Amino acid sequence: MWTLVTSSARSAPERAERAEQEGWDGVGVTDSQSLAGDAWVALTAAAARTTAIKLGTAVTNPVTRHPAITAAAAASVAVIAGERVAVGIGRGDSALAHLGRAPVPVDVLERYVRALRTYLAGDEVPFDDLGFHEAMAPSAEVLGLAGAPIGSRLTWRQAGDPSVPVEVAASGPKVIAAAARSADRVLLAVGADVTRLRWGIDVARQACADAGRDPSSLRIGAFLNVVAHPDVAVARRLARGSLTSVARFSVMHGEVRGPVTDDQRAVFGAVHRAYDANRHTQAGTAQSEVMSDEFVDGYAVVGPAGACVDRLEEIAELGVDKVVVIGVSPGSDREDARVADETMAAGVLAAR
Repeated sequence: MWTLVTSSARSAPERAERAEQEGWDGVGVTDSQSLAGDAWVALTAAAARTTAIKLGTAVTNPVTRHPAITAAAAASVAVIAGERVAVGIGRGDSALAHLGRAPVPVDVLERYVRALRTYLAGDEVPFDDLGFHEAMAPSAEVLGLAGAPIGSRLTWRQAGDPSVPVEVAASGPKVIAAAARSADRVLLAVGADVTRLRWGIDVARQACADAGRDPSSLRIGAFLNVVAHPDVAVARRLARGSLTSVARFSVMHGEVRGPVTDDQRAVFGAVHRAYDANRHTQAGTAQSEVMSDEFVDGYAVVGPAGACVDRLEEIAELGVDKVVVIGVSPGSDREDARVADETMAAGVLAAR
């Protein structure tokens, strides 16, 4: 069970310290340069304030960081935090929206993940396998040097340095399959509906088998909107803003992927048409109001602690071994949020 926080150097260290005390297994920080701060600065500060909790990006993207830079950052934090570090990566969302860009193509993401894992393994990436940000500069051959690198690697990595797994956030079948082929773990972002989660897991395992990987070796995680509160109506309200961002992933380009009912399809379409990136994840937005209570109850995990525990146990039985919890929406009522946080810690985390 991981909790999700913004990449603020001001608040992330304290949030990570509190999460460790509350019994969370990990803290994932968002990587959206225009909305918070630098993810790796926040994670470094969090590593210095904690001793056991796991730390990682949730998630970074292939556009704003070269794979060599992401690998160097992750490996550097691991020098401080040991085996507690993971890299979560996706196609890009709010970080790219604030650059006027859309998510990267699936093949670019997969190529990036392969390069990133090669760097983190301490191996060399051939120059021909790059073609990311470094392509803006001319070849080093124009310098006429007597000697130059013939490939790209983190030469400072030492034998025995902590390993850093790479996990890919995925919603559609093409990204799920790419993640299954190239990453250490697939992080499904398809909602909490068991039918949709089972579909995503089946897609991932089939892609593993087709690629010659053992499907049983593939690790599966999920981003889930979870808000525990004694009053289910309050829990729904607290979850709505953040839930819209995850729901939109399933209809990013206007067409829903995976199994849905007719009613769910209609809600997805309404979220897509209403989504305002200027109010990403926030409470009280136009996009959050188009979701019916039925949709929220199915796509998220909301309600009293016992009901949330039952839903999470059902999801775990599918083979999901990591949950990144997206909790109370920014801008929610503070007292309601306080009760929800306390209910989550005392009623859900403590029940494991």
